Order: sequence, then structure tokens, then C-alpha cells
Amino acid sequence: MSAPRTPTRSALTVIPVPGPGAEDVLVAEDGTVYTGTADGSIFAVSMDGDSITRVANTGGRPLGLEWLPDGRLLVCDAHRGLLAVDVTTGDIEVLANSVVGRRMRFCNNAAVLRDGTIYFSDSSTRWGVEDWKLDLIEDARTGRLLRLQPGATEPEVLLTGLCFANGVAALPDESAVIVAETGTRRLRTFWLTGESAGSEETFVKDLPGHPDNIARGSDGLIWVTYASPTDPALTFLQTRAAAWMRRAVMRLPERLKPTPQRTVRVAAYDAAGVLVHDLDADASAWHMATGVREHHGRVWLGSLVEPAIAWLER
Repeated sequence: MSAPRTPTRSALTVIPVPGPGAEDVLVAEDGTVYTGTADGSIFAVSMDGDSITRVANTGGRPLGLEWLPDGRLLVCDAHRGLLAVDVTTGDIEVLANSVVGRRMRFCNNAAVLRDGTIYFSDSSTRWGVEDWKLDLIEDARTGRLLRLQPGATEPEVLLTGLCFANGVAALPDESAVIVAETGTRRLRTFWLTGESAGSEETFVKDLPGHPDNIARGSDGLIWVTYASPTDPALTFLQTRAAAWMRRAVMRLPERLKPTPQRTVRVAAYDAAGVLVHDLDADASAWHMATGVREHHGRVWLGSLVEPAIAWLER
């Protein structure tokens, strides 16, 4: 189904962190918020922002964060792959960094089931995180949804041809996982159980912006970030421009390429894909929400570009 486009304005609280690009957020039961920054750091932040502790450094570029059943932090590191991080010692274990013998280029976001199975996205086999914009301009469609079984070191490929595969979240009953396609502005369902197991279908389409990370909140809803409103220039390049034109735009200076517009907007859907919440906030002081985590009514946000996390009330 399609998404309505009338968000409710909410007040935004910004909490600076000592590093750029706090891309995702994960909240522990005690309210501690974890985030990873562009310098490889993983920070633990108190709910009031008064205490910020660096608990590890991956040596790469941490993006999506999730909890593993053993209490360690699962980190989707764009450079190093799937990592398990002990937040008490800082020890790091590489769970997987290649697929069918080829190194992953852009490990992005994940969902972990109760049995420890990890479903995660590899956004592109052509471009890395530093060149994420080129993947969208080229309309490469090499994104993948992958699965790593408990104890395995080689991920399975479940879906290919995704237009910048991004956020991943499991439905509350774990009957399916949802994966975001940033370029096509839609969410896709991959069924895990029942008669449709192994098949995929559209969960929500025609989103009002380009989705980034998604996550199931403590309320059981699937929360979605919009990193930017719909970009007409990008839509033209993907739907009407010839390949030579896309290549020409890729060679332009950064300031002339399609650029995300300043926005803070998140939405939440139930298991049937029905919109429940649609929230936005003033983007003048903080923008480009790429990570989201609802925790008992408070919606925490991360940003690919900001040296800060933020939150708003549901």
C-alpha cells in the first residue's frame, strides 16, 4: 500500500557525541543508547546525554546496530562486515565479511531473530559507503538481502537486484523480514514461514521520502527513517535518463550532484503495512535521520552526517 503524506510536527532534542556521523541507534533495557560514528567508535550514551563512553572501535565504519542473543552488540560495519562487539571489554569478533568468496563492500543494517539468525543488507556490490550517492545515481541495483545462520560463517543470498538495500527489520511474530530499498522508495517483505516462505512482495510503496534504516520498536511497530524527501533530480535519472547521462552526472563535482534535502521525518507501520505514526521535526539544527529506535514512547534517531543523536516523543 502507499503511504499518506501528512506528518505530525514534534519537538526534537539533540545530544552531541564526540564523533561525526552517528548513523544508527540502539537502546538497551536500562535506557543506554548505543551509536557508531565515522571514525569507527562505538559510544554508550546515557538517556540524558550527561554520560558518553567509548566502548569500542571497530577500525571500520559502523552502521546498523542490533543485540545478539548472547548480549553482544552486532555491528554492520560497512568496511569490515558483520561484527560482534563485547561492550564491556571492547573485544571484536568478525562473524562474516564475504559472500560466495567475495568481500562485502557495503554491509549496512540487520535484524536478529530470537534464535540468533541474522538477516542483513549489503547495499551495493559496486560502491562502498563513501560513494553511496553514486550507487543511487547509477541506479546500479546490486543490493542484497542476506542471512547468516547461528554458527555459520558464510551468509546465504536471499534477494538480489535491490535498489540500494538498506534497513532490515523482523515482524513481531518473525514470519517475515522487511527490507528497505532506498532508491525505489519502498519496503519489501521476505517471508520466512507459511505457504509464502522464501517469496517476497511489497510491504509499502510510494513512500514520501527515501527510506534508510528501519527497526522494530518496543511497541512492535516497524519504524522507518526518511533520509531525504523525494528527490526529483534523482527520480529523473533513475526513470528517464539514458545511461550516458547518469555516467556524466556521476562525474560532476559533488555540489552539482543530487543532494539529500534537510529533513527529520520518521514513520511507523503495523505488521499489515498500515501507517500508525508519521512524525517530523524542525531540521535547521540537525538533519538526515538514518537510524531509528522506538523505546517505550521515545523515538531515538541517528544521522549519517551529524555528530549527534536526537530524540522525539512518539
